[in-house]
Amino acid sequence: MMVQPARIAELAPPAFALPAKIEDYALIGDCLTAALVSRDGSIDWVCWPSFDSDACFAALLGTSDNGRWLIAPRDKPKAIKRAYRKDTLILETTFECAHGEVTLIDFMPPRGKASDIVRLVRCNSGAVAMRMELVLRFSSGSNIPWVHRLEDGSLQAIAGPDSAVLRTPVELCGENMTTIAEFNVEAGETVPFVLTYDASHQPLPKPIDPMRALSDTEAFWSEWSLQGKYSGENRDLVQRSLITLKALTFRPTGGIVAAPTTSLPEKLGGSRNWDYRFCWLRDATFTLIAFMNNGYRSEAREWYNWLRRSVAGSPSEMQIMYSITGQRRLLEWEATWLPGYEGSRPVRFGNAAHAQLQLDVYGELMDTFYQARKAEVEFEGETWGLELKLLDHLATIWDRPDAGIWETRGPGEHYVFSKVMCWVAFDRGIKSAEQFGLDAPIDRWRAIREEIHTNVCTRGFDKDNNTFVVAYGSPYLDASLLLIPSLGFAAPENSRIRGTVAAIEKNLIRDGFVLRHDPRQKRPGELEPIEGAFLACTLWLADAHVMLGNVAKARELFERVAGIANEVGLFSEQYDPIVRRQTGNFPQALTHLALIITASNIHNAMHPAEQPAVQRSQ
Repeated sequence: MMVQPARIAELAPPAFALPAKIEDYALIGDCLTAALVSRDGSIDWVCWPSFDSDACFAALLGTSDNGRWLIAPRDKPKAIKRAYRKDTLILETTFECAHGEVTLIDFMPPRGKASDIVRLVRCNSGAVAMRMELVLRFSSGSNIPWVHRLEDGSLQAIAGPDSAVLRTPVELCGENMTTIAEFNVEAGETVPFVLTYDASHQPLPKPIDPMRALSDTEAFWSEWSLQGKYSGENRDLVQRSLITLKALTFRPTGGIVAAPTTSLPEKLGGSRNWDYRFCWLRDATFTLIAFMNNGYRSEAREWYNWLRRSVAGSPSEMQIMYSITGQRRLLEWEATWLPGYEGSRPVRFGNAAHAQLQLDVYGELMDTFYQARKAEVEFEGETWGLELKLLDHLATIWDRPDAGIWETRGPGEHYVFSKVMCWVAFDRGIKSAEQFGLDAPIDRWRAIREEIHTNVCTRGFDKDNNTFVVAYGSPYLDASLLLIPSLGFAAPENSRIRGTVAAIEKNLIRDGFVLRHDPRQKRPGELEPIEGAFLACTLWLADAHVMLGNVAKARELFERVAGIANEVGLFSEQYDPIVRRQTGNFPQALTHLALIITASNIHNAMHPAEQPAVQRSQ
């Protein structure tokens, strides 16, 4: 099919466009990488060939000149509606225009070979004039490729190791380093566009049938979603979160990135901009619980096996994060040519926090091993020898200061949550040895566990205010303290826990959402909070209320977070209650994990006969 083009003389120069609001993006992906699509039909971010590669569309962190792919009506539409096809990662954006209605169908077929973005323009009624602008900029917005036409009329763009081929029946032309087209669609017509990435030294990737790819992609996600077991309140939002986690999984290894983006700011216009395209160990138990309790044992097993391979080696060299393949060197550098999202600079690639000492990850790892063993997860080989070495090493370092769960860049402190997680590490080691008949120095571990508990309750607890504090000797709070009752360190009914929850509600809540840092602890020169509310922490407060028996309060908190999801059910890391916008990297795995777990906790509290397979505090 050859679509009737507009006359070349009618083609307007490409628009110089800025990125959309973070919550105005939706996610598509193929379990190798992912792309963000704005409400106006522009793909402003994709890294190829994998999540942690350089971007070839980087307009998200700059302007359209840094790479994007726009398909939209020529004239401003009267209304825009977006939705995923039920239980899939196929995005449908419908534009209601003056002379008709058109739907843009975006997806990435999870075929495991060369990576494709497929875009189908389907006219539902009337006739609509459309425009396409393709701005390819390899090396994260810095390299303009050579573009040439192939014998079949397709376009190939090449720069260094990167190659992309655009196939479409629409007539294309080049202007100002941009591939553009204007075409008309009438009711009943569907016009395909397929952009395929592969390494430039590889043979040209064969074309795919876009309609067959749509059918196969819908079948893939629908069949995957059928495994889901959650049937409580907010089922669609929970399933969307599970699909999002699957989309953030690198299928060859099972590693799950914290987010598919880098340098989306924690505060608009600020400098707290980090690369989240890596796998954090502290998400390990949350991930295992979310997948196991919702019917996805295969995903839990693959994540667990990635974890086991990545941490193999000397315990003294264990890191807090690794790449999707388990790589350890995640060197941080700045892309000075990118102006940053809404001017938020610097734009960082890589993450220097990988080299920090964060003691909490030892507890996270031991808890994950214990939960996997208890849930009878099938995995590659035994881990007990590694666990023995981890605890031997932790016994020598648990009393050191560290960077903490929030990866503070500066001198270390004795963070209370870090010490509690050291207690968890020895507690889970003891439980594994006792429950599964494993050989271990249990008496020594019990003594260390008791020493840590006493240490925390003596030095990390403010008796005057009846609350745990962020660090030894500090008068301030920290939202990570909300996790203490779920870890088993102290029972929910303990007065220390009730006091801590009350203190956090008094001091860390802004407009109903929980800040992770105590706003009373301002740095020199600060006039406003350094960031927005941390969405996972708000859900942790809901979990604490479930354990305290306040299910109504937990539901209120959950609904507050659910209420700021964008129209396709996605969340970023944070929410700025002042400007009422999502902030931070997007979509954020930890937020979606917390939502899944909180929804399950509330459902189980309301239906106590339905107990989950894995419960963290046991």
